[in-house]
Amino acid sequence: MIKSFSLKLKIHLGSLLLKILYGTNKKDIRGRKHYRNMIQNNRSVILSVWHGQLLSIFYDLRNEPVNAVAGTHKDAEIISQIATRWGWHMMRGSSKEKGEVAYKEMVRILKNSGELVFITPDGPTGPARIPKPGIIRAAQATNSVIIPTSVHSTHRWGFTNWDTFYLEKPFGKIFIEYGEPIVFDQHADFETCAETLIQAMDQVEHSNLQYTNNESG
Repeated sequence: MIKSFSLKLKIHLGSLLLKILYGTNKKDIRGRKHYRNMIQNNRSVILSVWHGQLLSIFYDLRNEPVNAVAGTHKDAEIISQIATRWGWHMMRGSSKEKGEVAYKEMVRILKNSGELVFITPDGPTGPARIPKPGIIRAAQATNSVIIPTSVHSTHRWGFTNWDTFYLEKPFGKIFIEYGEPIVFDQHADFETCAETLIQAMDQVEHSNLQYTNNESG
């Protein structure tokens, strides 16, 4: 009972904290049409965001019907519960535990028309900015498009573990860029697809950073 109350309190406080931190930031969001047009045309979409940048996208999409993959470790529990409270459908699993269960559910969802799936291809344990096979396998199996996505902000904290995980400070400005869709051939090998994904993520990251610097300078 005590543990249950403690978890509920952490979820409530975590949700409130995120709303305060991200709600007080101004937003500059570009490229939203890239995933919305696909969904309107009944094409399922995978939003690809590096693990360290996930919170800004999490908040940005809080009012949209999102399916998301999260790990099974304790750190992911609170954010998963907050996401569920905000209306998301969570799939729990990682490369170390229940990964195949989460993968099968993700594929099942993506085979429907116009679904939106959020995934951190390098999470939850890294290495940083190196995609794991799941995102590519799922895209190939379902003919879904991947939208590479980038976040920059003017004021943020960075917490370093296996990567640098960012939490935006209040009263700053957040810059989000949803990149152009990429599609993988069903028969392409993983190494080629992974390199293509990394290049696409690097490209949208560079584009977003240039825009951020121009607007903030």
